[in-house]
Amino acid sequence: MEGCLKQVVDGVEMSTLPNLPLDVRQLLRRFVTEVRVLFGASLEGVVLYGSAARGDFLPGRSNVNLLVLLNKHEFGVLQRYGRIHRRFAREKFIVPLLITEQELRDTADLFPLEYLEIKEHHVLLSGRDPFAELRLDQRHLRLQCEQELHGNLLRLRQRFVEGGSRPDAVLILLPLSVASLLPCLRGLLVTLGVAPRAAAEDQIQDVQTKLGVDLAAFLEAVRLKRGLISPGLAEAPRLFERYLAAFQALVERVDQLRAQGRGEQA
Repeated sequence: MEGCLKQVVDGVEMSTLPNLPLDVRQLLRRFVTEVRVLFGASLEGVVLYGSAARGDFLPGRSNVNLLVLLNKHEFGVLQRYGRIHRRFAREKFIVPLLITEQELRDTADLFPLEYLEIKEHHVLLSGRDPFAELRLDQRHLRLQCEQELHGNLLRLRQRFVEGGSRPDAVLILLPLSVASLLPCLRGLLVTLGVAPRAAAEDQIQDVQTKLGVDLAAFLEAVRLKRGLISPGLAEAPRLFERYLAAFQALVERVDQLRAQGRGEQA
């Protein structure tokens, strides 16, 4: 499956990212300029990923995610970058992944879901693309998807209790939960042989169709995350109950598939 790659700084106008506000594009250009000076010959590439690369960036709400590819790590340079980053952190720039290509290859079996996310939707801002030749093992991807689904379900229950099951806490919890769940759904589709479509709603629909599980509550959570719906406090517990039931049904179905796969191998 081909990644979504665009070159936007070296020789190409930042207008090729029309979904990003002008101020964010300008900050990205400044970021690339400053890290080039700071890291010098040890800098091999700068990659933008996450919502800013996928096209669903929400101004004032979404973070800016970056990966800085290096050929070596230097403690002093890392210290100096820490001081530079304070300015970008105020603009919702997450501390970038500072990684060498060898580290990327060595950890591909440990973080296949995270690397799949970047490989499928990223923008090369400078240098060379470390994901062009990166290969991800489907077996490791399937295992991490299963682990993440179970972990997210456990955390969902924990945070519901921590929030005292208050309706206002539920309306905060659901967008956070579905945001962490969407990468799992995209990875799950890949393991099922389905190319993930761009929109989260389409991905949810495809998982629903492929597995035969009702995920309508996931669609509601996505709309809540985007501010498209505003459930009242009376409706919030019912929405959470539907979401939790859908999540549990999805995990049970994935567990069934795993058990069937083991049975076929026996």
